[in-house]
Formats: sequence, structure tokens, C-alpha cells
Amino acid sequence: MKVQEEFIRHIDSLHREKGIDREQLFESIETALVSAARKRYPNIEELRVRIDRNTGVIRLMDGDIPFEEMDPAAFGRIAAQTARQVMIQRIREAESDVVYEEFIARVGTIVNGMIQRIERGTVICNIGKSDGILPRQEQIPSENYRPNERIRAYVTQVRKKGNKVIILLSRTHPDLVRELFELEVPEIYEHIVEIKCLVREPGYRTKIAVVSSDSRVDAVGACVGIRGSRIRNIVEELGGEKIDIVRWSEAPELFIRNALSPSEIDHIEFDQNNQRARVIVPDDQLSLAIGRKGQNVRLSSRLTGWNLDIMTVNQHSVWREKGRLEIASLPGVGEATINNLLLAGFESFHDIMELGIDRLLEIKGIGEKKAQEIYNFAMDGYKLRLEADARELSEAKERKAAGQPAAEAPAPPVGVDG
Repeated sequence: MKVQEEFIRHIDSLHREKGIDREQLFESIETALVSAARKRYPNIEELRVRIDRNTGVIRLMDGDIPFEEMDPAAFGRIAAQTARQVMIQRIREAESDVVYEEFIARVGTIVNGMIQRIERGTVICNIGKSDGILPRQEQIPSENYRPNERIRAYVTQVRKKGNKVIILLSRTHPDLVRELFELEVPEIYEHIVEIKCLVREPGYRTKIAVVSSDSRVDAVGACVGIRGSRIRNIVEELGGEKIDIVRWSEAPELFIRNALSPSEIDHIEFDQNNQRARVIVPDDQLSLAIGRKGQNVRLSSRLTGWNLDIMTVNQHSVWREKGRLEIASLPGVGEATINNLLLAGFESFHDIMELGIDRLLEIKGIGEKKAQEIYNFAMDGYKLRLEADARELSEAKERKAAGQPAAEAPAPPVGVDG
């Protein structure tokens, strides 16, 4: 009886420690004991084993009819080893299923772990019931990882390989920052403040656009916290990565202005057809708007969804003058019509493409045939102009690399495709 009580206690202990369902454990052991009993009773086709869940008594069954109480010790060493192997295999499978179910539900969340070892640049972390794998490409370049250090990472994928559960982690995923904000900012967790979009260059800079559903709550202020307490915790967790929190807006112009902050913007011109925006800034704001190695404008472009061209006021003046010369070059158009086009806001080939044929038809002296001719000519000319500007920019970079003086003409706009 003591052996049977000890057996039940062992089952309960496995159930608590491994999180495996108690009934599943009993069924695994019953299957293992059947494999052992078959060596002694090979002629019983419907041989089964039934363990009493309360007393631990083991009974041999022929179908649903019990015929003998079973003493596992009576089946010999080979049968016992067979039963043991089957039981271990079944328990491992059950344990693997428990781990898989737990972590598949945690994909897209943050886990805490302890770094165990580093193998060929891959970091292996203990994250509870299993190990997580942080591949080299998911690591922040500026971070150094050491064994026994605590780590927070984002679960990107969970999959099974045999009885092994593979859990892939990331420190570079943009949603790592999103989850950190949700943990740190109660207003985000409670859906008062919403993260509309987020872009990131891991280890260097993140831009995040937020909006509040409650007029009494300042979205940016809630994310920053009192004296920067909330944002400071997130920055520290990311190893000093710079985070720009900007106010989201449905109005593209306002959103772009917020995204390029803290640089000042003179005005913005939009090319709706190509989802492109030309941002004109004071001459002394150009470097600030572009950012180090183009980082500010590059992230702003991805955040807003607009391809951004940055120009100074002086560059824009030259750009506009070129545009007026383009209008003057239109074939078969008299001086009076050219003046009418300029007064109506057609100051370049780009404007013709942007405003379209319908607006051209509103100009006195322009019929449908002429409007189509003007539009086609402007489209071809605009493409040539972009190609010329690209060549000019490339030549300017080559001169700079060679240490030659820059050309006197202002440089073309700095363009970023989002």
C-alpha cells in the first residue's frame, strides 16, 4: 500500500512541477505498462491496463474485464526497461506540449529571462520552462550580452521540432518598443492613448506617433511621464536608444511637421499622385531636418507614409524658377496663356501633373486636345527633370568624396523614399 501511495504522490508531484495534466500522466503510464505486460500475455488481443486514480492499484484488463492486479516488479528487467522508455517518451511529449501551448500564446509579447550561454553569436536564454534563442540578426548591434545577465526580449515565433520547442526572440523588433510602452504607460494599456504607428532603427532611434481618445489626456505627456520618468525607463531598457514621441494627426501637413520636429518647417508641397511631399525649411534647419546620416528624414518618411524631399528656401527658389521656365517651354502656347497658367497655380511640370487635365480645361484658350498635349509634354519633361536632378546629386557626392569644391548652384533636394 505504501508503494501505491508513493506512486500517487509522485504523479501529483509531476503534475505540479511540469504542469502536465494529471489524467495525461496516468494514461502515459498505462500505455507504458501495456507494452511491458504484452511480453507476459501475448495472446490477449485487447490487453489494457487501468490504474485506480485514488488508490494507485494497477489492474490488467481483457477489454473492459479486469482479470489480475498487476505488480510491475513481476514482469522482469527487460519489460520494466521497455515500460520506462515508453513512459519517459510520453511524459516528454506531454511536457513539450505544455511548453508549446504556453509560449504560442505569448507570441507578440515580452518575456524576461536569464542569459545562459552564447554559441557562435547566438544568445541562449532561460525564460522559465524552456530556453529562448536570440539570433545574431535579432540583437541590437550596440549591446553586449554576457552569461547570467537578465534580459527582456520579444517573442517572434514558437515552433516544435520533434519533442523540442524552439522559441525565437528579438531585441530589434519594433513591437518590442510598443510592448514596453504598454507596460510602462497605463494610458496605453487602458486604450486611452493609442500608438498609431512606430518605426525603428534598432540601437539608434525610434519614432512613435501617438494620439489620445480623451481630450483631457495629453498623449505625448502621458508617454513621457513626470520629469521623463516613463520614457527614461524605456530608453534605459533599450540601452540608450533615442526615442522621438510625436503627435499623430490625420492632416498630412501637420503630421509631417510633427514627425520632423524639432526642425522648423517653412511650408510643404504635396504630390498626391506619387505620395510625395516637398518640405521646405530655412537654410539653417537643413541639417536638423535631415538628421545624422539622414536618419531623421528617413524615419519620418516611414512614419508618415510619405516620400519626403527636403529643400532649403534658397534651393526651392531655384527649383521654382526652373519650374516657371518649364511652363514657358510648353509648345503651341502663347504668352497670354502662359500668364494665365502661372496665375492659376501652374508653376511647373509637377503642378500640371498634380492639378490634372480638368484644371487645365478651366484656363482660357485651352481645349481638350491642347490640355492633353500639355499634360503629356509635362509628364515626359518632369521625368527628365528628376533624372537630371539625380545626376546632379550624384555628381555633387562624387565631388565631395574627391575633396573638390561644390558647384555654385544649390544642390537638388534631399529625397527619401519611405
